[in-house]
Amino acid sequence: MNHWLVKSEPHKYSWEKFNQDGRAVWDGVRNFTARNNLRTMKEGDLVFFYHSNEGKHIVGIAKVVKEFYQDPTTEDPNWVVVDLIPFESLKTPVTLAQIKAEPALKDIQLVRLGRLSVVPIKKEEFDKILEMAKS
Repeated sequence: MNHWLVKSEPHKYSWEKFNQDGRAVWDGVRNFTARNNLRTMKEGDLVFFYHSNEGKHIVGIAKVVKEFYQDPTTEDPNWVVVDLIPFESLKTPVTLAQIKAEPALKDIQLVRLGRLSVVPIKKEEFDKILEMAKS
């Protein structure tokens, strides 16, 4: 199993709305690196849900339930989507400031590639963030 992080601006699509919907087509990705990350996602992979711009924190975990397919919002075959479902809310959201302050997360892609909307997360990083969310 792989681990990922996706970003969403809460005023556009929040964790709360995602939970109400129960499932989402993760569309609108228009960066080739982020697209390639979507193509690599496998059913069952866990995905941190990060509120960007407002809040700047990881609020929950989603699960990939359908692997990549053509993005229905465009006819351009370069763009793909995956389907996600909410899996678990974090007890305590983990902020970007906390992540930057944690030495074990110094190489996390969220910080290194800050503008990228879909990034891989190493298992050790995923586990560390889960530990931080429990405190």
